Amino acid sequence: MSDERTKGSGALSWLLVAAAIAALYWATLAKLGADWWTDENYTHGLLIPFIIGFVLWTNRDDLPAPGRISRVAGLLGLGMVLLGIAFLGLGVLGSELFTQRMSFVILAAGITLYLGGKHLFRVCGIFFVLFTLAIPLPQIVFNKIALPLQFTASKIAVWGIRLFDVPTVRKGNIIDILPAGAMQTISLEVVEACSGIRSLMTLIAIALLLGFFTRSERSLSAGVLSGMTTADLARTGILMLLSIPVAVMTNAVRVSATGWLTYLYGIRASEGTLHEISGLVMYVAALGILFGLNAALRQVFDRRAEA
Repeated sequence: MSDERTKGSGALSWLLVAAAIAALYWATLAKLGADWWTDENYTHGLLIPFIIGFVLWTNRDDLPAPGRISRVAGLLGLGMVLLGIAFLGLGVLGSELFTQRMSFVILAAGITLYLGGKHLFRVCGIFFVLFTLAIPLPQIVFNKIALPLQFTASKIAVWGIRLFDVPTVRKGNIIDILPAGAMQTISLEVVEACSGIRSLMTLIAIALLLGFFTRSERSLSAGVLSGMTTADLARTGILMLLSIPVAVMTNAVRVSATGWLTYLYGIRASEGTLHEISGLVMYVAALGILFGLNAALRQVFDRRAEA
């Protein structure tokens, strides 16, 4: 009877906390959902809450049972809660959405540590990182990342186009191409969507999920939601870093193909359905490369573990 009362009181505590967070962050989370819906760079964010909820619910029996929380974990969790509230206040006062949204992650992590202890915090840590990856970056930071990627993709694309002996000139992120038999050049602009920044945001999140769902047998033997081993964390981190050149290279290949087709068929090759299909094909190719890299990294780390 006492165990049932403990579980009931624990569930009630979590429900009350969830209701308080929902009331505190209703406007912030509603605006975040609207941005996920309208900003094509972060549409993967629409799936993140459902993925987290589905994994936690379907594996709820593997979640650690409530126990005694250490004093250190309690104090650290309380400190994170206060820090999250302070970030929320600063974000509201400064009208800075990124700060408000990050405060939600900090607050949720602090509450998890305060109420569930370090083991539950370790189990749920992957989901806090996943949610953070779905938070849109401040525009000034986004531009700092997107512009160099545009130039890099342009340079690689021009190199690829010239492999087919296509006359082309690059001016920053603008590529001028003279179609076959034409007298006037066509300018192709490598915009943000073609720089790799859009697929990069999604690929990093997918790399994190890949690393989590392909954990080593040692992690899985301790439960579906067990914390990742050091080797798993290292492999996942490497995979997330590798997703950056994968995104840039696949988009550069797409721009190269577009340039070559523009040389053959004119401006219609860089617009409309054909251009959209090429983007989908390159995204699927990037996913395939990411899965292949993950499989290769698993073999490397498994051999090291055996050795």
